[in-house]
This record gives sequence, structure tokens and C-alpha cells, in this order.
Amino acid sequence: MEKRGRLIVISGFSGAGKGTVVKGLCEKYDYALSISATTRNPRPGEEDGREYYFKTVDEFKNLIDYNGLIEWAQYVDNYYGTPRKFVEDCIQQGKDVILEIEVQGAMNIKSQYPDAIMIFITTKDADTLKNRLTGRGSETEDVIAKRLHRAFEESSIIDNYEYIVVNDDLNTCIDTVNSVILGEKCKRENNADFIEEIRKELEKF
Repeated sequence: MEKRGRLIVISGFSGAGKGTVVKGLCEKYDYALSISATTRNPRPGEEDGREYYFKTVDEFKNLIDYNGLIEWAQYVDNYYGTPRKFVEDCIQQGKDVILEIEVQGAMNIKSQYPDAIMIFITTKDADTLKNRLTGRGSETEDVIAKRLHRAFEESSIIDNYEYIVVNDDLNTCIDTVNSVILGEKCKRENNADFIEEIRKELEKF
């Protein structure tokens, strides 16, 4: 039986460490990672085509016009989007692909891919979130305030996610997210074709 890959959507508050969790999942468990496009400036150490495809606003709008993005959204004065071709190629090849995207884009993905596994990463409390944002040292107080306000807005959308994982210990969080994905893939309702196929094979005996 030819298996299609699954789409795994991982979102979380800015500062919750979702990017580090996703990186760990790909390194430890060999998931494919869809690299997003963005118009924000690279942070120290980031490279084009590795963390993000860094685009000008005009370049990003061209991608929108030519239907090159599955979804896109504006977040804290910048655009973010998911390139279409890589995601659809992975699914067709049977690879599980992770999308690390913010909540608005995640809702758009869910409407197009109803079987996407929706996971939200959070810190254990709001103070920890603020401390992590401040500890980055890469953003102004004004931007940090915007991100915290955005986190408050996002908290009203968490109910749309099937799984919530607290990132208190990084390795534990990575393993927990992987277990969530495996558990979802093992559900009976997600294996209807397999069940039917093995019944037919057993009939031969």
C-alpha cells in the first residue's frame, strides 16, 4: 500500500522555543521541514534557505500572485508564508513534513489539509515567556511588547489545536511531540485503508 505523508503543523508563542523544538525533531527523528518565506530581517547566525527564505516585500507579493504559497500571513509588521511545492512533494513521497507557522497561517492550513496534526508549543507560564523573549537580546522593548500582546491574542486560538505541549525541558518536549505524532498516526481511523488491505490478504488463507 502506498502511504501518503502526514502534515504536522507546529505553532507556539514567540519565545516558547518552537523553532528549537522543530530543529530537534528533524535531527532526532528525521522529519522533513518546510522552510517558510519571510520579509523579516535575519537574526544573527541565520542563513537564507536554512532558517527561512528571506524575501523583500515585492518578492513575497510575487509569490502570492503566482499561487506559490499554501498560506501566508502578516505578523508583527512582517510577512510569513509556506511555499507550496516542497510540502506537496513530500506528502506524495510518503514523508512526514513539519510546518512551523503562526496561528493565522495554521488555520488556513487546516482548512486545506483537514488531516493535518495540529500541535501548539507553550512555556509553563507567562513570566517564562517574557524572560525568554528578553533573553534573546535581539529585539527592542517595543517589539517584545508587541510579541507579548500577540501571544495574548493567540491564546484565544489555542482551542483550535488538538495537542498542547509545554516546553519546559527541551529534550522532553521534543520526545513528547514525536510521541503525539506517532500516536495520531496509529489511530484506527487513520488506518482504515491498511485494515481493509490486511483483511483482504488474510482472506487468501
